[in-house]
Amino acid sequence: MKIGTFFGFEAAHVLPHHPGKCSRPHGHSYRLEVVVEGGLQEDGPATGMVMDFADLKALVRRTVVEQLDHNDLNTLIANPTAEEIAQWIWARLEPELPSLRRLVLWETATAYAMLER
Repeated sequence: MKIGTFFGFEAAHVLPHHPGKCSRPHGHSYRLEVVVEGGLQEDGPATGMVMDFADLKALVRRTVVEQLDHNDLNTLIANPTAEEIAQWIWARLEPELPSLRRLVLWETATAYAMLER
């Protein structure tokens, strides 16, 4: 069984190797999808769930969204392309969330980077 949820954050960046307008400072309203997989828990407060959505949301917010929201991504990632940002997010979530299976980072309404395991 897989479950997922969405997050939003605002951030600015510059793509230092880009030959076009992305080489100038600009920002995006990012949308992040996080999907985890697992069996249904058999006892406790999350009985019948893969994971409590509240726990998933709290973990992702604490681990990545609070770091990225309203930040200059170049202070965290040398070349913050959508692909590099997605890899940065995955590297931070996976140790805390071994059931992570998919991550989709939407940079615009029509452009995204996706990682799956």
